[in-house]
Amino acid sequence: MAGRVLLINHGTAFLTNALVSGLKNAGISTAQVELEIEQIARYEQGADVFLLFAGNDAVIPPKLLLYLKDLCADSKKHLCVLGYSKDLTEIEEVIPKGSIEREFLRPIDVKTLTEELCALMRTEHKPNEEKRILLVDDDVTFLRIMQGWLSEKYSITAVKSGMQAITFIATHTPDLILLDYDMPVTSGPQVLHMIRSEPSSENIPVIFLTGKSDRNSVMSVMSLKPDGYLLKTSGKESILASVDEFLEKGRIRGD
Repeated sequence: MAGRVLLINHGTAFLTNALVSGLKNAGISTAQVELEIEQIARYEQGADVFLLFAGNDAVIPPKLLLYLKDLCADSKKHLCVLGYSKDLTEIEEVIPKGSIEREFLRPIDVKTLTEELCALMRTEHKPNEEKRILLVDDDVTFLRIMQGWLSEKYSITAVKSGMQAITFIATHTPDLILLDYDMPVTSGPQVLHMIRSEPSSENIPVIFLTGKSDRNSVMSVMSLKPDGYLLKTSGKESILASVDEFLEKGRIRGD
């Protein structure tokens, strides 16, 4: 089993140490960070599940809860919380219960907690033969729509900026990258250049996503020699058909 759980906790305790050992035995890697946004940001790209420890005198800043709420909503990562009944109630005042994948009520034994997290990871990680797609777009609404469409068949990682994409690619090799052409700060063409300049990523297929269909715009996109392009306005069936065709035959339609 693959994947990583990010443990967010103040200090260390017997429970966290035992949990790390149990998950390691199940083939799941872990990382531990303090209750600080800066530390979470360093590890968020490689994590599939966030486990927030509450209680035991841990003071969780409201800003951190809002950060986790937005992060999991935008990227479809799983947020779990562990605490006493009072702690869970306070967290739900900031993060709606529907946005929390699992709530673990203290006291809880390590074996049960480990088994629950392993079950969640088995659900999250699809069979190895399924293709992995990295979806990159600064438009959060479009990102969610595309992720919903593509996740019906493929394993999807969605990020909101070019630099997040580069960070992800540093430790992962997707089968396909769907890259927004027009993005602020680091544009699609800049991201493509960085991908192509690294031996470890130069062969990853990259398809541009663009909202412009006029001849000059299309020629400008294709002059950068991506593996193809998709019009954002094409609709679900057309986009899915094009992605399917590319992954099956190594080519893509532009219509």
